[in-house]
Amino acid sequence: MGRTDPAVEWNDASVQWFDESILRTERFATAIHGGEALVTSMPQDPNSLTGEEIDALWSIRDPVNGEIKLKKALTEYPASADELHTQIARSQGLQGRFHEAWEEIAKVSTTPHEVVQIRVQLESGRLKNTSGDTKESQAHFLKAFALAKQGHFDFYAVDAAHMLGIVSEGQESIQWNEKALKLAANSKNERARKWRGSLLNNLGWSYFNMGDFNTALVTFESALEFQQTTGNPVRIRIPRWAVARCLRALKRYDEAFAIQNDLIQYPEQGYVSEELGELLLVMGRPDEAKPRFRRAYELLSPSLSSDPNERTRLAPLKELSQ
Repeated sequence: MGRTDPAVEWNDASVQWFDESILRTERFATAIHGGEALVTSMPQDPNSLTGEEIDALWSIRDPVNGEIKLKKALTEYPASADELHTQIARSQGLQGRFHEAWEEIAKVSTTPHEVVQIRVQLESGRLKNTSGDTKESQAHFLKAFALAKQGHFDFYAVDAAHMLGIVSEGQESIQWNEKALKLAANSKNERARKWRGSLLNNLGWSYFNMGDFNTALVTFESALEFQQTTGNPVRIRIPRWAVARCLRALKRYDEAFAIQNDLIQYPEQGYVSEELGELLLVMGRPDEAKPRFRRAYELLSPSLSSDPNERTRLAPLKELSQ
């Protein structure tokens, strides 16, 4: 198949690919140290949640249940309402309920904390991108990046740069990913530094989509090395999948198949099955490929059918499964 593979949106707390989750937000005070802003937690208000606590309420794997938890938190922690609205909007957008998501963004107060202002721009950009308006999303991400840089919020600056890498193409995408990597490497904020694995992943896809498979492979291998230091098995599986996908592009089919055949042992949401089907086709084993494509279609349909950027991926899977 001639499809390319999109960059993946991650962060430091969970991942998006076959065991995905996206979360972001903090309610933090800024302390200046050594000329560079550090982000430190504010004293806990009994009527508020920290950003990490808000993040923990939901996951892209289950945005429906996450939305319920976030809305419940609105009544219990009114001081965090602005941040909670942005996350509710995010969960609704992932369900394809874009009109409701924009209404949720509109509920943010007219004088929000500067971090919330950044998050409004980030989530507005993500809503635009998820609904298929990639060009319009760039303006929001650029504004988020400028606000985060101005306020010395490194974590959000990296987030915005990483999103600009996703919605850009070619050399521009590479430049934004490299800028994000540099910001993460130079930051004194631990959450910002943890972006390195996801940024290397997305940089690898930029090279991949430009047809530079050798550079992409080296970049994915660097992402794998980074994730191996975390000890998180899900995070390790993601760059392993990317390495194998790149090996297929380089026609190193046996190596790619060995990796994917190992990954299929873990719970997955369809991408491994899809890739095994592709490999079996190019290896001249179409009868074995059909059940893999069938399984991929079953697993991917619920999520991809609501994503305008991925919807066209389903029809070939269904055809190849028959």
